[in-house]
Amino acid sequence: MVNKIHHDRHAFIDGAAQPTLSTGSKTIRAVDPSTLEEIATIYTSPPSTIDRAISSASEAFGSWSSTPPVERSRILLRAAALLRAKTHDLAILETQSTGKPYSETSTVDIPTGADVLEYYANLVASGGLNGESFPLRTSAWVYTTKAPLGVCVGIGAWNYPIQIALWKSAPCLAAGNCMVYKPSEFTSLHAEELVKIYKEAGLPNGVFNVVYGGGEVGSYLTKHPGVAKVSFTGQVSTGRKVAGSAAGEMKYVTMELGGKSPLIVLPDADVDNAVDGAMMANFFSTGQVCTNGTRVFVPKTMMAEFEKRLLEKMRYVRPGDLFDEKTNFGPLVSRVHWEKVIGYIKHGVEVDRAKLLCGGSGEVQGLPVSMRKGLWVRPTVFTDCTDEMRIVREEIFGPVMSILPYESVEEVVKRANDTPMGLAAGVFGKDINQCHDVIRQLEAGITWVNTWGESPAEMAVGGWKQSGVGVENGRKGLESWVKNKSTLVEMGGSVPTVFAKL
Repeated sequence: MVNKIHHDRHAFIDGAAQPTLSTGSKTIRAVDPSTLEEIATIYTSPPSTIDRAISSASEAFGSWSSTPPVERSRILLRAAALLRAKTHDLAILETQSTGKPYSETSTVDIPTGADVLEYYANLVASGGLNGESFPLRTSAWVYTTKAPLGVCVGIGAWNYPIQIALWKSAPCLAAGNCMVYKPSEFTSLHAEELVKIYKEAGLPNGVFNVVYGGGEVGSYLTKHPGVAKVSFTGQVSTGRKVAGSAAGEMKYVTMELGGKSPLIVLPDADVDNAVDGAMMANFFSTGQVCTNGTRVFVPKTMMAEFEKRLLEKMRYVRPGDLFDEKTNFGPLVSRVHWEKVIGYIKHGVEVDRAKLLCGGSGEVQGLPVSMRKGLWVRPTVFTDCTDEMRIVREEIFGPVMSILPYESVEEVVKRANDTPMGLAAGVFGKDINQCHDVIRQLEAGITWVNTWGESPAEMAVGGWKQSGVGVENGRKGLESWVKNKSTLVEMGGSVPTVFAKL
């Protein structure tokens, strides 16, 4: 049993929490979604507080941007080590905040976030910010340099709070920028812990500041004239607004948005492996993952066997006490999201008339008494689905799988691409050449072959179509946090000109 402590969260600016700046602020009541027990009071940051956070970052930028990359690297590496040392306590906080099982937050959320911080710290220390040089002609050459952007805004998502905060802040700070970070109003507890870790590691005051609130705070940050870049993770509809607002002010943007990703089981695939992949792509993190492969395409000739094995393995999806090591399935994150997902499940049954293979909108059985009021939903599978069904077309962001039969590979590629989104896609099959050929044709920025979901620090990820702009992670991810300067040097001693004497 883990003791629950009620937390207060105030803006964290210039190296310290600022409760005096919260006077008269609106508050947000944060709850543990597994029980609906209140765990925190979040004080929304008013415009004056946001201005102060941006001013603090701006004041710190001159010194931090001129700090040698190797020195920045040492600070970030110390922060990564502190994250690893504090994994247990941070994972407890993430579990209480998000409803994700401790078995997940302790092995995925915290460690992979630390991996990204470590990756960028090492990258900038080993020349990752170097430019290039080349001769243009015998008397002239060109060289390029990279410079940090300035004060950047990171707007986090509620499904992977601390991991996404690190995906944004690690390359941002490593490149020499300063950040004002706004976590999701639904899962805010991690932000103060992260800023304290950065401070303990030696990050100068003002380099990383935290403000709190919902869409109104995000909108104010996006439009602020003191901000050079906005990095946002969230749903497509919100991302359009954020990107439009930022672009209108000529700010740099990175948008990691939603998807309706296809998972294609090829005719020669190993059925057990394909079922395992489909389960990972739909039920990990209770389906609250932007890259989820919710449209599972299965050959008609394999449907019966695939469904049989899937039903046999569904018993391994285990809701329950989030701190029991056997639990691997938690509640949804908020009441509003629970109502949305339940609404889609009911629509699938009552309007789309999809065949319900398992799950549905009923109560989750076997939960402890203390959790029966929580935001739980049954892992749900619809089968014999068709492309025009709402549950197939729209992003549900919950544990709802749609199985769609197909006849030919040519047909399934066309159907898989028939979506305005293009975040992720994957194939399962034994013929690796065919797998590569299908992947080549799929319109998505993140793809997998015979696996699903892994996204290491070294792998650049980003969506196509309406699923995003730019990439995060990998070497390409660092480029999103710098601006380029090209310089041409003429060594001939004179300026070439058409105005020379005749």
